[in-house]
Amino acid sequence: MFCHLRPMRRLCLEKIFPHWFPYSRALSGAEAVNALRPFYFAVHPDFFGQHPVEREINENSLKRLSVYLENLQKPGFKSLKPTQLTFYVRETDQSSSDGQEPFSTSGFRAVKFTLHTRDLLSTVLYILNSCSLSVEHIQSLNTNVHTQPLKEAKRMPDRPIKWDKSYYSFTGFKDPDEDLEQVSRMETTLTWQRSWGVAHRCSQLHSLSRLAQQNLETLKKAKGCTIIFTDRSGMSAVGHVMLGTMDVHHHWTKLFERLPSYFDLQRRLMILEDQISYLLGGIQVVYIEELQPVLTLEEYYSLLDVFYNRLLKSRIPFHPRSLRGLQMILNSDRYAPSLHELGHFNIPALCDPANLQWFILTKAQQARENMKRKEELKVIENELIQASTKKFSLEKLYKEPSISSIQMVDCCKRLLEQSLPYLHGMHLCISHFYSVMQDGDLCIPWNWKNGEAIK
Repeated sequence: MFCHLRPMRRLCLEKIFPHWFPYSRALSGAEAVNALRPFYFAVHPDFFGQHPVEREINENSLKRLSVYLENLQKPGFKSLKPTQLTFYVRETDQSSSDGQEPFSTSGFRAVKFTLHTRDLLSTVLYILNSCSLSVEHIQSLNTNVHTQPLKEAKRMPDRPIKWDKSYYSFTGFKDPDEDLEQVSRMETTLTWQRSWGVAHRCSQLHSLSRLAQQNLETLKKAKGCTIIFTDRSGMSAVGHVMLGTMDVHHHWTKLFERLPSYFDLQRRLMILEDQISYLLGGIQVVYIEELQPVLTLEEYYSLLDVFYNRLLKSRIPFHPRSLRGLQMILNSDRYAPSLHELGHFNIPALCDPANLQWFILTKAQQARENMKRKEELKVIENELIQASTKKFSLEKLYKEPSISSIQMVDCCKRLLEQSLPYLHGMHLCISHFYSVMQDGDLCIPWNWKNGEAIK
């Protein structure tokens, strides 16, 4: 009686979702937030200030959507009640009115859809497609996309054969479940904020391993995130999970349990960045870890919120999208705006709006030229690093994050003029001082001169 139900459902998905959908891996909570960014920008209530009815509808629908997404991420959920949502979607670059109600004179249209999906990826795709927003950016999140044509995929059985583990031991074939498990492990990246030695790193990894053995389900909440060992616990301004090396397991466990609320704050932060960009003619708000103080997600959100409210009150006029392609970083320790040599604007959160408008408009062309120069420098830097690595037979040549491309280029050019046979097989780090790390990496200042740093 129900023999045709599965093929019909498969056909519907093929019409709605891209050809790579059946083979995509599951999205993490953080990836889902990033993937839905165009949607949040198109429906956020703050853009409907002059339309109170539409604003309230979008607010209520976003709350219900947030609950739906949170429930999808809860371990052991079986099914969710279908949720009908209505959104008013603003006209954006990605919006298209194909198959949807046309835009009104106010520049938005109503979209209605019902969520009945069972995973984050299909939910994200369904939302974007329902609002006629692009889904191309999601493909880059799926590293396990197969190139197999859809027609070939249809021949695959709906219930693949499940062999016992002994089958793979006897035949020598690879167990696909083990491969999948290995890929799953790779989705979470581990890194360090400081150059600790091998012994310290092993100790930190051992602590994390013990936590995984004791409370694996809690640790799974960080799937898809970057975990960074640093001096304090929390989530960084760029969305990395920070594990304080002096904290005990109890603090780490509480942090992992709070990740869903951090993901929600991260979503609101990205919306705030988009709102600031909208008010400033399309200039992109970025956070550059190498050039800014280390901030938690809460600290950075508070900084953005202060700046946004000042902009909102002043209503300084910028031509829409006139500054697209430019970048700015927000600072709390400056009182006057400046233009960095790499092309981005340094903007203090308490900057006078009138002065800000004048400064950005007069420096916009110079900023574009600096950004172009930055890209050219990056190419030269990479070429010099490869040439230096090859000439001195280095095992590794790298720089500290605080070293600029200009400094690295200058350092490598002068290195290539030297004969340094004793560097063979070494790890060389370009830094601000001379030192030897615990694991044997040799650090030299970028401005070395006859074995001595320039004062």
